[in-house]
Amino acid sequence: MSADRDTSVTSDGTSSGTSNGASHEAPQGASHEASHGVDSPAARLQALFEGHRLTPTQRRIAHSMVRRAADVPFLSSVELAELAGVSQPSVTRFAVALGFDGYPALRRHLREVAPVEQAADAGSYNEYQQAVEAEIENLRHLAEVLADPRPVQKAGRLLAASRPLPVLGLRAAASQAYGFSYFAAKVHPDVRLLHEGGTMIQDRIDAAVRAGASALLCFALPRHPREVVDTLAYAKEAGLTVVTVADSAFAPVAKVSDLLLPAAVGTGLAFDTACAPMLLGRVLLEAMCDDLPDAQARLEEFDAGAAARGLFVE
Repeated sequence: MSADRDTSVTSDGTSSGTSNGASHEAPQGASHEASHGVDSPAARLQALFEGHRLTPTQRRIAHSMVRRAADVPFLSSVELAELAGVSQPSVTRFAVALGFDGYPALRRHLREVAPVEQAADAGSYNEYQQAVEAEIENLRHLAEVLADPRPVQKAGRLLAASRPLPVLGLRAAASQAYGFSYFAAKVHPDVRLLHEGGTMIQDRIDAAVRAGASALLCFALPRHPREVVDTLAYAKEAGLTVVTVADSAFAPVAKVSDLLLPAAVGTGLAFDTACAPMLLGRVLLEAMCDDLPDAQARLEEFDAGAAARGLFVE
């Protein structure tokens, strides 16, 4: 764990410039890894999209392109539409929204500014292997994003300083919130898990605020429950700083997050896989420990108690 935490990062959702001279507001809370020197196909695509206000359908296309950044310069508009689950005219409108004459112009631009070798043919993989390969690619993308550690470091400071620390995750994200809370409770004095929705969730946020909470961590994964968006909006109104781990910088929760950290999910199986969000949660734990001066002492105390109780089988 590193003790150096003097750097900061802007998270106001604005961009200094965009492709083709356009200037628009970027999605609030998006992580701006491209602007901090991360040079990768995914980061360059993210930078291209950040300066534009996109519709939900266009955000879905952008998310699909970032996830398959190495392949996008070689995809037709029909293939991209199938990848994103939208219509081919939607892809054309998306390219125009970015300031291009059409999708062919956008694809030419991508080949010129971000030349990459076409990904190896995965046709020899069965569907299970393809799902694993897709998750490996998601982890590679996460590694590229983490080349700029400042957003995670800032999140770690915010979470460490919040006493208590509410951690929200509903439905598909409940297990991510539970896993984070389980480990965080070993080093943080007061972690409050919010993994069940319903009418009492706002009461629990109010209670956390009265007890002194300053930040809330949310895990948000597709399909995104409306209740999560409403709960985050309520948390912000209550004065909490919202840190969110989501599957995309264009996720619906971006507009109600102060700092959004993206980690893609795999969609190749019947149910989504979330290896990258889980790993990002562990990275956040590490960053939080760096800002908790007694974290190591707490861990050693737990280990001593566990040994005395014979808690684990050696």
